[in-house]
Amino acid sequence: MTLAAQPTNASNTDVVIRAATAADLRAVHELLREAKLPLDGVPADLANFLVAVRDGMVVGAIGLERYRESALLRSAVVHPTMRGLGVGECLVTALLESARALGIRDMVLLTTTAEGWFPRFGFSRISRDAVPAAMHASAELQGACPASAVVMRCAL
Repeated sequence: MTLAAQPTNASNTDVVIRAATAADLRAVHELLREAKLPLDGVPADLANFLVAVRDGMVVGAIGLERYRESALLRSAVVHPTMRGLGVGECLVTALLESARALGIRDMVLLTTTAEGWFPRFGFSRISRDAVPAAMHASAELQGACPASAVVMRCAL
């Protein structure tokens, strides 16, 4: 089962949040490269990813890797010209809603830059030791994210 977000408008912008498709891969990769976020582990079909689209262009993305009843939030990115407009908040909110619908109970993320931003969604800092064992198979925990990255968790 994959994410199935209903297309929704983000804030006061003409941005639509929708399930990603393989056709979005190049644009998502460009956003991730520009933000210096890892590409390792991003599936070619973008299964379990959402994108933010404005005027036919992908301006944001977010995904999850599922590990039983837990998931890793990954690749949260918004184009620099769209930051501060609520696009990131809409992406995270849509991803968390979709995760709940899939029966996911815990969401974990790693961040080097947004530790202060994620608490608004219920995330709090945890130790790497508290990450579910199955999740250690993720490319992000295998080294795609630096060891200095902050680990955060949200109970869904």
